[in-house]
Amino acid sequence: MTPALMMLGTHSNAGKSLLATAFCRILARRGVRVAPFKAQNMSNNAGVTPEGGEMGRAQIVQAEAAGIYAHTDMNPVLLKPEGNRRSQVVLNGRMAGQIEAGNWMETKARLWGEVTAAYDRLASRYDVVVMEGAGSPAEINLKAGDIVNLRMAQYAGASCLLVGDIDRGGVFAALAGTMLLLEPEERLLVRGFLINRFRGDPALLGDGLAMLKERAFGVPTLGVIPFLPDLRIADEDAVPLERDRATTAPLSEGQLDVAVISLPRIANFDEFDALDVEPGVRLRYVARAEALGHPAAVILPGTKATLADLAWLREGGLDEAILAAHGQGAQVVGVCGGYQMAGEWLTDALGVEGARGEQAAGLGLLPVGTAFSAQKETHQVQMKLPDGEAVRGYEIHTGESIVGEGTLPFGEIIVRSDQAVRIADGARSKDGSVWGTYVHGVFENDGFRHAWLRGLGWSGPVVATAALRNGEYDRLADAVEEAVDWAAVEALIA
Repeated sequence: MTPALMMLGTHSNAGKSLLATAFCRILARRGVRVAPFKAQNMSNNAGVTPEGGEMGRAQIVQAEAAGIYAHTDMNPVLLKPEGNRRSQVVLNGRMAGQIEAGNWMETKARLWGEVTAAYDRLASRYDVVVMEGAGSPAEINLKAGDIVNLRMAQYAGASCLLVGDIDRGGVFAALAGTMLLLEPEERLLVRGFLINRFRGDPALLGDGLAMLKERAFGVPTLGVIPFLPDLRIADEDAVPLERDRATTAPLSEGQLDVAVISLPRIANFDEFDALDVEPGVRLRYVARAEALGHPAAVILPGTKATLADLAWLREGGLDEAILAAHGQGAQVVGVCGGYQMAGEWLTDALGVEGARGEQAAGLGLLPVGTAFSAQKETHQVQMKLPDGEAVRGYEIHTGESIVGEGTLPFGEIIVRSDQAVRIADGARSKDGSVWGTYVHGVFENDGFRHAWLRGLGWSGPVVATAALRNGEYDRLADAVEEAVDWAAVEALIA
């Protein structure tokens, strides 16, 4: 059986994904063929594999840290929340219907065979698998339908490390309480604790770790991970985004202000991280009309529920605020669902997003209309822009947009899932003040991003995102490797 190690958490956002990323990087640097695995993700932050399969962003990041290509076997089930207690199911990279509160357990029972088959395929190709759980393994009301935490660990024969976030407070209670709620046979799978995001000297914990071991069924703490400020690694979901909305620093003199509309069902928001790292750029997420102000650019991001989030825009007056900002000189950019919103009309005859036959007027900034369709497009793409520059990105969308005659496209897709094509994408206004595209990730292309920012008046020094991201993986791995009893971890893997 392939050795496996699983990261569990006392709660969501305890740091499981980042620590799994760190362990993948550490093992890869030691010459181990390592792959990440998470049986089931629930997130609207997704990406596309080279084969055109859709999967959770966290495992794509972990694969990159391990120096390998992402594959949907690393995340066979992705649940994308749509609202109203319903989520879209992405199975082995392809859309496979919806899961609702009423059929949750029944659907999960059917998915178990798919999950274990994907794991077996993955494990056969690698020396070690670093697994990740979801939420907490001690959710006693959900354990009967578990396909991602301890049931999966038991199937894989994985040793488990339980992660607690000390920055939130109450970490000893969270770790010991989680163990208390587990069944005796489940406790045997948990071989160590990791205390995450500690600010200060670990000596300040005093006898706390020894007392924790005594009261938490003899489980030792194998590492106290320091808090790492400004870590530039993509988050799995929008929890950090929610926390950071109200903490935006004031605009400095000469700083370029870029506002991303923080839609309730925002998707793939990490594609804007590349803007955030550029010196002289302030990127902020805006959820209230009165907070929009006078930015140089407004970005309407992707969303899992375009019609519902468009209605939310109007309810809060953000539609009028965006139009006012555009009238005062702000450039407006729409990506995927945001591109659809920027058009003139949207219609959902098949009920793909909600009620069958629902229609809505868009913001009217582009001569575009969108009809939602049952077919979902998921591709890695290469696109040529009107100036001849090539950019790379990916598509994840359901819907076909009809562009008004004579309207300039944003670009032309020339490669789609390794096939040569010629497909016009997106649209731009004649004066260039509004543009939209279905292609995610355009801002992650250094040349395009720098040219776009300069067009808005920016003149800062440039940042190469690939090199930055690679360095951040090493910074994370260095800190974790130093903080963890690695000899004990290696023994667990062995």
